[in-house]
Amino acid sequence: MSLLAVDNLSISIGNVTLLDGITFSVDKGKVLGIVGESGSGKSLTALSVMGLLPLSRGRIRSGSVIFDGIDLTGLREADYRKLRGNRIAFIAQNPMTSLDPVISVGDQIDQVLRLHLKMTRKAARQRSIELLSQLRIPEAAEVCKLYPHQLSGGMKQRIVIAMALAADPDLIIADEPTTALDVTVQAQIIELLVQLVRQRDMALMLITHDMGVIAQACDDVVVLYAGRVAESNEVGAIFRQQNHPYTQALIGCIPRAGMAPGSLKGIPGSVPSVSSYASGCRFHPRCPAAADVCRTQTPQITKTADGGHVACHFSAGVQG
Repeated sequence: MSLLAVDNLSISIGNVTLLDGITFSVDKGKVLGIVGESGSGKSLTALSVMGLLPLSRGRIRSGSVIFDGIDLTGLREADYRKLRGNRIAFIAQNPMTSLDPVISVGDQIDQVLRLHLKMTRKAARQRSIELLSQLRIPEAAEVCKLYPHQLSGGMKQRIVIAMALAADPDLIIADEPTTALDVTVQAQIIELLVQLVRQRDMALMLITHDMGVIAQACDDVVVLYAGRVAESNEVGAIFRQQNHPYTQALIGCIPRAGMAPGSLKGIPGSVPSVSSYASGCRFHPRCPAAADVCRTQTPQITKTADGGHVACHFSAGVQG
């Protein structure tokens, strides 16, 4: 049984459906990538798993979110609080908005340990120093005394990761954790997260818009577009053969060594707003292979010959 299994999940705000039939799973020791452009529904998927939908006035219309045998969709808020930060941890996109500017970073890590593990003040500080050392932060004891504004972007992101790891969670949800960092630091943070997943036998749900990050870090990938799953598969299979035009377009956006000037491709148009989702396949206004059936009929999720799933009327990889 998967540690986390999301099945046919649909999310609404008011009468508007933002996520429609999202399905995926992730096991311990594995990294699942959730990829798509801004507006695809990635962060809303994370909020659904974290039980934070009410903050955005959202609600689950249908489907299930099963975590270690527990159906989270029917969980009381008091029980959810026992999971958040303890068994399920969250790494936010911007560390500056995640850290309290008037509390030292050490005290902020200590608070997680004292709340969830009931540690004494002294034991919590020792554990905080150990965590920062494991995250390759030199002079960790001195860093604990500093405030967020005294740290670089990469250091602040490591602090946020330390807070997520503090209670030794089973699942970490990382919402574009490297967006504000330069390329070198991005690679270091992603490598660090993957190592921690393997060493601690955790599961990581990594949300990103970057297929390069998917290739570097993930075991499996779910491609979202306009609130629906376009394609899902093992990462190696996705890069060998893309069964959905949107996945092809995302991979076409990855720069490669030796590319001729002007040859880097982009995706025409933009992800539609919820109020302007197209009928049929939601990608058809931007798809170079769209036909009449794409404009009128919603493609169903179909299993592919390489073990993945795709929602496309004309996918060559669909099992016959």
